[in-house]
Amino acid sequence: MATPRILGVIPARYASTRLPGKPLADIAGRSMVMRVVDQALRSKALADVVVATDDTRVLEHVERHGGRAVMTAVEHPSGTDRCAEALRVMGVDRYDAVVNIQGDEPFIAPQQIDELCAALDQAPGGIATLAQVVTDDRDLDDAGEVLITTTADLDALYFSRAAIPFLRTPGDGPRHSRFRYLKHVGLYAFRSPVLLELVKLAPSPLELAESLEQLRWLEHGHRVRIGLTDHPSFCVDTPADLEEARRRAAML
Repeated sequence: MATPRILGVIPARYASTRLPGKPLADIAGRSMVMRVVDQALRSKALADVVVATDDTRVLEHVERHGGRAVMTAVEHPSGTDRCAEALRVMGVDRYDAVVNIQGDEPFIAPQQIDELCAALDQAPGGIATLAQVVTDDRDLDDAGEVLITTTADLDALYFSRAAIPFLRTPGDGPRHSRFRYLKHVGLYAFRSPVLLELVKLAPSPLELAESLEQLRWLEHGHRVRIGLTDHPSFCVDTPADLEEARRRAAML
């Protein structure tokens, strides 16, 4: 069987609420978005990598530094919608699958992308994402962390900002030692026809309740395969995160 052609798409909005101009933020002499491009290009699974942006400043910056970029609509509500438009621009018939790579993870491990693509290869529903085993109970009480419950085959049952499952019986020791909690890693892969189908779906009640787009897919009957990763993630959302990224980059 032929190796699938997978397109890596890096959504990069310029107008971030908490960190305006985030894609072009300098991190030790290299912009945020180009650091993500550099890491994605090291993946063994991707045939091509493209930045999907809504701002000519990002487009011109990426192309000036040797990357590929496409313009997408300003009004897209999510990175998934932006990825679907990027796929159409690049050519739907050219790619079997798409990986949505977060544009604010400047140190993403290429191996993590490869792990996700391996999970997609085994995904009966044509959708895959990643999770890490929780090793700190603080993650269970942080609404910024998304927890996942799965079937025995590692298809997602539910995503939640609450600690699921609830441990009914009191016990000794930390909660994560009594149950293998999984926290979500925001990296997605889709077979191309499935991606184009997902962006046609209307927002769902569960999605609106938790503000989690992936619940829309589950609520409409789609299956999401969960791959496990040990690679750490670091997302830049705030000025303080940006300073931490600069500190980390200076140590490399």
